Amino acid sequence: MSVADKLESTTAAAESEQWRTLQRVILPTDDQVDTLPLYVDAGSASGIRLRENDELARSPKLPEDKLQLFSSGGPKAHFDDILSRQSMNVRAGEQVSFGTYFNAFPASYWRRWTDVRSVRLEVTTTGHGSITVSKSNARGSAQHVESTTVNGAANTVFDLTLAPFGDGGWYWFDLAADQDGMNMVEAQWTMLDEAHTDGQVTLEITTMNKPDYCLNNARILAANPEALENVKEILIVDQGTKKVRDEEGFAEVSASLGGKLRIIDQDNLGGSGGFARGMYEAVENGSDYALLLDDDVVVEPESILRMLAFADRCKKPTIVGGHMFDLHNRSVLHTFGEVVDPHRIVPAIPHADMDMRHDFSIANLRQTSWLHRRVDVDYNGWWMCMIPTAVIKEIGLSLPLFIKWDDAEYGLRARAAGFATVSLPGAAVWHVSWLDKDDMVGWQSYFHERNRLITTLIYSPYPKGGRVLRESVQADVKHLVSMQYFTEHGRLEALKDIFKGPEQLHGVLATKLPEINALRGQYADAQLQENVDDFPTPTLGRGPMGGTPVGMPRKKDLVTWGLKTVARQLVKSPNADAAVRPQSVLAHRDSRWFRLARYDSVVVTNAEGTGMSWYRRDPKLLRSMLVESAQLHARLVREWDGLATRYRSAVAEITSMEAWKKTFDAHSRDEQ
Repeated sequence: MSVADKLESTTAAAESEQWRTLQRVILPTDDQVDTLPLYVDAGSASGIRLRENDELARSPKLPEDKLQLFSSGGPKAHFDDILSRQSMNVRAGEQVSFGTYFNAFPASYWRRWTDVRSVRLEVTTTGHGSITVSKSNARGSAQHVESTTVNGAANTVFDLTLAPFGDGGWYWFDLAADQDGMNMVEAQWTMLDEAHTDGQVTLEITTMNKPDYCLNNARILAANPEALENVKEILIVDQGTKKVRDEEGFAEVSASLGGKLRIIDQDNLGGSGGFARGMYEAVENGSDYALLLDDDVVVEPESILRMLAFADRCKKPTIVGGHMFDLHNRSVLHTFGEVVDPHRIVPAIPHADMDMRHDFSIANLRQTSWLHRRVDVDYNGWWMCMIPTAVIKEIGLSLPLFIKWDDAEYGLRARAAGFATVSLPGAAVWHVSWLDKDDMVGWQSYFHERNRLITTLIYSPYPKGGRVLRESVQADVKHLVSMQYFTEHGRLEALKDIFKGPEQLHGVLATKLPEINALRGQYADAQLQENVDDFPTPTLGRGPMGGTPVGMPRKKDLVTWGLKTVARQLVKSPNADAAVRPQSVLAHRDSRWFRLARYDSVVVTNAEGTGMSWYRRDPKLLRSMLVESAQLHARLVREWDGLATRYRSAVAEITSMEAWKKTFDAHSRDEQ
């Protein structure tokens, strides 16, 4: 072969190479000013940030696990330097870093869960300056990889190995402009992947009377058509009375989605009923994945592309979930991943050094060591979760739980069948955080109690469910001494329904919530008023401790304190004035059980701040509910093993396509 022939052959081979994008570098939209730290920041990571308290500052030697890097106060990234979703100006003499949540490359996740072993970073720039590529290890130590200078229009390529990322670590790059400044035109992380065919996705949103949220997310998706290239269908399962199709602007948004939007109307079957419908439809229409989304979120649309790119390249079918940021404090990450504590059957963080509610505006990715350790999870919340239809076909749809524990149970079931769940950094939504809700009180308490016990019966490796029954009794006592009688009624109903078995779960999906809400009228603590002025004026100085804040009993005194408190509430009659006027008013954050237990009568604000309820102590009601709780828990202990066998053996049947189809057929309305 001649030299000319060799050159022609080499050129043809290079042109045939297919470099596919795994993750584009992106920037916030004009209405997301407060999210800038999630996309880009400036300066270098240096200095020390104390993680515990000021006492450490006075220590002669600071323990390594108490330290964390922080920015020493250098320049800030400028929002007005953003030119588009993919391009940005770097001012003369300044440096910006894309070592951020949305733009660093989570190398350890790709290394662990896919067969990808190298990636290419491509950065297109104009102007003059430098590009520096860095990486981190699982301890969060930053390491220089490669630097280069650029002049004029340039397309710079870095080929990077994933070999050293066994336990954690990220790649990222920084740009530094010289005296004339520079622009980043675009950048992406790619791989050589000639034969790849993208999977097809059914994107499903379950909604209940939140049409404004649904329409907002539909607009976001319509404005980002590239994120929908492999979305076969956008499905809204509307279970409310305020219909999405009746929202102003619906027709326009629907048209902008090019015929991909379909609405299914069905009775309110809860989150599990809505998401199960999405799974069902994804299997039926031949999609490779069902992407489940909550209604009350704001989605980062690029997440869809990233989750699909990752899921397509996993070694075996894998559930891929996105993270959740706080909708009302958008630089705050609510959680980086969750597992189920097997002894208690409660959500838990995988590693002790993780922080809940990390604020990236205070400490960015490069400055936060624990974010560099790969986090392996048991499940991902269904605020954003992509489930392969291959998994659905093998293990079934959601358990018919209405709400609570459906996502965690599904992750545990998938894991038992050999399918992993990955919470993928760089894919996320903004959602109202749990701090702005109190779903352990009120009608949701029924579903928390019942569904936690069902999950325990199916999956607990410990005799009698480990600590779950003990903690269930403790929770009953706390609610009762807190005068939360409506909440406790729901919990007792949950215990009773456990004995009815798994066979009745489908049958009560649409009826249980109305049954619980019908009980509200029986309980003062369930009556919500808008303002404190809607109640009688509190009695001056008649509250416990004269209004002095009450702290939680010490652990060693807790049992004694609890016995004395319960005995007092059982025997001592409430103050006569308490029936006609409250002793005090408590803000929600102060309404802890050990404070409420000292009152005979108190007005309490709800978690959302939308109203207040009047709690009044009732010794007779306390006595009857306490006895019933003890009897039901004793029965549960006696019948535990039989119930566990019964629930475990029923999972395949009650989560099957056939069982859910019967439920959908019975509760479907007209479809558009």
